[in-house]
Amino acid sequence: MLDDARIGLKVDVDTLRGTREGVPRLMALFKRHGVDATFYFSVGPDHTGRAMRRVFRKGFAQKVARTSVLKHYGLKTLLYGVLLPGPDIGRSAGAVMRSVHDAGFEVGLHTYDHVRWQDYVAKATAAWTRVEFERGIEGFQRVFGFPPQSHAAAGWQINAHGLELEAEYGLRYASDTRGGPPFLPALVRGVSACPQLPTTLPTFDEVLGVDGVDEASIADAVFSLSKACAADAEPAADVATGARAGSCGDGLQVFTLHAELEGMLLLDAFESLLVKWRDSGASITRMAKIHEAAMRRPLPTRAVVMGEVAGRSGLLAVQA
Repeated sequence: MLDDARIGLKVDVDTLRGTREGVPRLMALFKRHGVDATFYFSVGPDHTGRAMRRVFRKGFAQKVARTSVLKHYGLKTLLYGVLLPGPDIGRSAGAVMRSVHDAGFEVGLHTYDHVRWQDYVAKATAAWTRVEFERGIEGFQRVFGFPPQSHAAAGWQINAHGLELEAEYGLRYASDTRGGPPFLPALVRGVSACPQLPTTLPTFDEVLGVDGVDEASIADAVFSLSKACAADAEPAADVATGARAGSCGDGLQVFTLHAELEGMLLLDAFESLLVKWRDSGASITRMAKIHEAAMRRPLPTRAVVMGEVAGRSGLLAVQA
């Protein structure tokens, strides 16, 4: 059924709590099922509480209501950067991050300050983008002792300056975008040497609470979209969720999960999805393996633009 599919697991780690609690649970789960994954870490201050400024953004209030943000993130995390000082995640939980690498998993840079990057980078200047990006590079190196080889932008938010910086710093690949097969970003100065590996499948929080999908049925909903993606058809709306599966090239799929969700209260639902993938014959692997497979043939060149994604508030980086 999915015998030829390769599914890259991309774990976004946004918060201190997600690092300390969600990451170890996901590592144990992956080891138990013999699957690989890539963990993308936020290495600077946890200012999660400041995300509440998005309350007036289109779709944000509905998403918060559907996914029970307080239940998943906890009150203390939602106060960081507002009523409580934002702890430095890299300094407070660096040992947990290093344990991921020591356990044999791939690690990459998610961001320095998750909320700051997600809220401002889309319209930021070249100077602002460089400062924030280099803070992330330095913070990552401070934790691990080596620079990151890949980047996954917070909230799928990136601008042309960020795409240029990824190439300038010699990153092997990035996963900043949504939908479709791997590609090379078109830049003003030419084509980037840093390929994009887009997230092709909807995240749990994008389908949870939509058209009756709950924690008991969410694995089935995402698995059905994964099968559609494997068929390499044009993106088609799923009957149950209304979400759209990105067209996959060469049987490559990317699923983004969050340490704060699938690593905690949605762990059992995510394990159910893992079992479905494994039993269907899919190969579940790290993002480096997806990059390796993608580079076996020439990649198309595409512009990166901002567009809507079902179940996600605001605009996200997508390939044109």
